[in-house]
Amino acid sequence: MSERTLPLRGLQAFEAVARHLSFARAAAELHVTPGAISQQVKLLEDQVGAPLFERGRKLQLTPAANGVMQQLHTAMEGLRLVSRQLRRKSAERVVVISSAPSFASRWMIPRMDRFSARHPDIELRLLATRRLVDLGAEDVDVAVRYGSGRYSGLHVERLLGETVVAVAHPRVAGKLRRPADLVEATLLRNTSMSWDASFPDWPTWLQGLGLSPQKKLRVREFDEANFVIDAALAGLGVALVWKALVSEDLAAGRLLPLFKEQPLTNAYHFVCLPARLNEPAIAACRQWLMDEARAD
Repeated sequence: MSERTLPLRGLQAFEAVARHLSFARAAAELHVTPGAISQQVKLLEDQVGAPLFERGRKLQLTPAANGVMQQLHTAMEGLRLVSRQLRRKSAERVVVISSAPSFASRWMIPRMDRFSARHPDIELRLLATRRLVDLGAEDVDVAVRYGSGRYSGLHVERLLGETVVAVAHPRVAGKLRRPADLVEATLLRNTSMSWDASFPDWPTWLQGLGLSPQKKLRVREFDEANFVIDAALAGLGVALVWKALVSEDLAAGRLLPLFKEQPLTNAYHFVCLPARLNEPAIAACRQWLMDEARAD
């Protein structure tokens, strides 16, 4: 290997494995398979002529590899910074927004045409994911996060409060004239909401209406908010959902609210790196989100 030839893929794979001490977690970070990571590390070991890891019960760096790890980490951070700077220079009018899939599809997409009308020279790109992206390390400019608002090292602004509401298709809602009728209805449940302690399950919701059902409730379960809403739109039952996700459907009359709403302690927040807040494209995106939230 020539001294002027850098095995960048191998170095990237090695640095990720060394930070995590795990081939699987390094593969997840780099969006490749563990086998690909292992192959890159083995190729790098062949090129440098020495092993980089002690592969016993616990993965460890060899003394030689450990001695250069800090230098390599600093160099890789520098390359990541250069990559982000180049991307921003070549695409200063593109803003990548990360948010949960349900919020992206139900709240942001129906409003994107108004952003485009205001800023035809700026392109919004959505990254729909449940994970918290690293705004300092990934090619993502801003995020909308649902939670407490405590996100260390980031500029955070409360965007939109949230409430839970029971909703149903008009033909289903028409049969539910009083809260007690819910006991006989098919109730749609989002099983992925267990992480949010403030989001009520159906028994808790019914207790808030003064009901203590003695019979087993008829519940259909889904593992994603979008599925629950789609099921309600299809007339399959009554859904318990975040109101922001169905605001367009409520306004259009595709869904009707039932009986009461319950405020939640968590909210949606706009977040970005503090140093980037006043970049023109990011500032435009922030203002659009804030205006839409106020109108909502």
